[in-house]
Amino acid sequence: MALFTLRSLRKDFGIKEILKDASFSLDEGDKVGLIGTNGSGKSTLLKMIAGLEHSDGGELWVNSSAKIIYLPQQPDLNEENTVLEQVFADSGEQMSLVKEYEEISDKLTHGHGDMDRLLEQLSRVSERMDQTGAWDLETNAKIVLTKLGIDDLEAKIGSLSGGYRKRIAIASALLSAPDVLLMDEPTNHLDALSVEWLQSYLNRYRGALLLITHDRYFLDRVTNRIIEIDRGDLYTYSGNYSYYLEKKAEAEDSAQSTQRKHAGLLRRELEWLKKGPKARSTKQKARIDRAHDLQAMEFKQANAKVDITTAGRRIGKKVVELDRISKSFGDRTLIKDFSYNFTPEDRIGIIGSNGAGKSTLMNMIIGKLQPDAGTVEIGTTIHFGYFDQHSDDLAEHGNQRVIDYLKDVSELVKTSDGSVITASQMLERFLFPGNTQYAPINKLSGGEKRRLFLLKVLMAAPNVLILDEPTNDLDVQTLAVLEEYLEDFNGCVIVVSHDRYFLDRTVEMVFSFEPEGEVRLYPGNYSIYLEYKKDEAEKGSSNAKEQANKVVKEQKSSNVIPSVAETTKPKTESKKPSQLSYKEKREYEELEAKIPKLEEEKTQTEKKLYHNPPTGHTELQKLSDRLAELTVAIDKSTERWLELAERL
Repeated sequence: MALFTLRSLRKDFGIKEILKDASFSLDEGDKVGLIGTNGSGKSTLLKMIAGLEHSDGGELWVNSSAKIIYLPQQPDLNEENTVLEQVFADSGEQMSLVKEYEEISDKLTHGHGDMDRLLEQLSRVSERMDQTGAWDLETNAKIVLTKLGIDDLEAKIGSLSGGYRKRIAIASALLSAPDVLLMDEPTNHLDALSVEWLQSYLNRYRGALLLITHDRYFLDRVTNRIIEIDRGDLYTYSGNYSYYLEKKAEAEDSAQSTQRKHAGLLRRELEWLKKGPKARSTKQKARIDRAHDLQAMEFKQANAKVDITTAGRRIGKKVVELDRISKSFGDRTLIKDFSYNFTPEDRIGIIGSNGAGKSTLMNMIIGKLQPDAGTVEIGTTIHFGYFDQHSDDLAEHGNQRVIDYLKDVSELVKTSDGSVITASQMLERFLFPGNTQYAPINKLSGGEKRRLFLLKVLMAAPNVLILDEPTNDLDVQTLAVLEEYLEDFNGCVIVVSHDRYFLDRTVEMVFSFEPEGEVRLYPGNYSIYLEYKKDEAEKGSSNAKEQANKVVKEQKSSNVIPSVAETTKPKTESKKPSQLSYKEKREYEELEAKIPKLEEEKTQTEKKLYHNPPTGHTELQKLSDRLAELTVAIDKSTERWLELAERL
């Protein structure tokens, strides 16, 4: 059953046409990811569906019986409410029943009113609470809030930070049990554990979901359909984010092939016309008309991508040296006795819960904040580029035009290939067309502002790049280009992020903020860090810590990045027999027959999941789980086969 339907919906902001002819439906059980470049209209579309933004044409039909909850990027909450009161605000009948039950119980306890009538009311309310599941409301609320990192349930909303308000809004939306949940960047301000929990919760969620997120792991594991907004048009892909990437690449290759064929045909037709055929037969006239039609034919160019081609600068051997630094605020210790010498090749990821001290460490590295103890020494060649979490610099220039904001840095920009271009040309490479360049900054979308600020940071040609939550509000296309840029960046990169995918792509060592001000070092990316944490839980934290510290020291001296296998398993010396035993030979033969069967089953499962996905969520989840099992089984079997084959 359709919960809402868009037919030829249009939206135009004057300087930009957001939607041209948007049509799609959301059905029960759909979990749809909405993607597109910043400013393409993703948030606007969600607001239109929620009834908060009008359209300029077309039709939007919403099922009158469907309950729709909209979770914006910046939720508007009642500052006088406590956390629990706010969470229950959208719970409707359930919360009313809980309150009524408590009031009747209080009257019965104190003997106020007609006891028989009160008992009758209590029985009626209790029966209704059974029917609606209201008994579990408060318990579920406490569980959800705890999983999202909210402990003080009586705190006033007005006393909480923006990050905590977002978490409370998520809890309120989930507990209201809507038929349709519209979520705009739900993973912003959540740490990795909270994101993992939310991902698991939404996988089990029975209602329909339409969400915008930059977290590609989250997008890949939660959605069963992707809708892309590309210059006013909608494109639908029946699968998760991995399936979208595959089909998008195929579509772009096909479009390029079609354009090449069109160009070749047009060239041949034009050559024929230039020869000036003397006769004007019907056949020749048709060919002339075809040539004119070919000339008039237009193709939609591939979606433009951010082009990061800024120049770098030389970096010396001494970068930043931290020697036994400590920092406290009141009786709370954020960093205690921490030392580390950064190198020009470092790719560091910094993780930890909100308020753990990550941004404090960044501010001490750049000299904005002084440690309570210890020293921070900065190399003479170092030039910092600090992409801070809130883009504070933009807030100070809200009324300034985009082009003028960039010209304050430089009117001419040197690119990585040595050429010099204007600030306007650089803006075009960052997807700011001419009309947008002369708009005031406060007219840009949140993502466009972040992209503009990133450009300003990179234009200054830093050799130490500090990115504090870079994935907040940047679209997935820009993030992919930024990741490629960081791979070739000639300098030190320090990233503070909760985005698991971004950390896996960009870092080679993790600083983890632990309780009581301890900062622990783990070699490898975020996935390898998780392996270490798992190893700690299984084998004891002391052994795992010694193992991690040992690998870090070896890595610092050799500048060699260890593999997952090398970093997650202690290295032991063992002499293996040169030949296989009879039992091992049998195992080797069985694996040779088993692996192709597993791979064939995996191929068939992928076809079912991505090319012809089932409509039922339960069946879809079974296929996804089986695919994950097959992947693990193939990896383990192949690893064992290689080990036996090497000895054979």
